[in-house]
Amino acid sequence: REAPIPKMLAPCLLRRAVLTVTSVFVVALLVTEPVRADQEAGTAIPAESRPCVDCHAFEFMQRALQDLKKTAYNLDTR
Repeated sequence: REAPIPKMLAPCLLRRAVLTVTSVFVVALLVTEPVRADQEAGTAIPAESRPCVDCHAFEFMQRALQDLKKTAYNLDTR
C-alpha cells in the first residue's frame, strides 16, 4: 500500500519550482542594468540630422490637410 505523501508532494514541488523560477527571473530583471537608447550601437541619429518635433507636426498636418482637400473634392465631384 502506497502512502498518500507522494501525491501531495508533487503539487508542492511544482509550486516551489514555479515560485523559484519566477523569483530568479524577477531578481535578474532587478539586477540587470536597463539598456538606454544612446547605448545601442549604430542606431543613434545625430540631433543635427533629425527634424524637430514641430517639423514632424507640421508635415503631419500638411498631409492631413491634403487628404481633407482630396476627400472634399471627391465629395464635390459626386
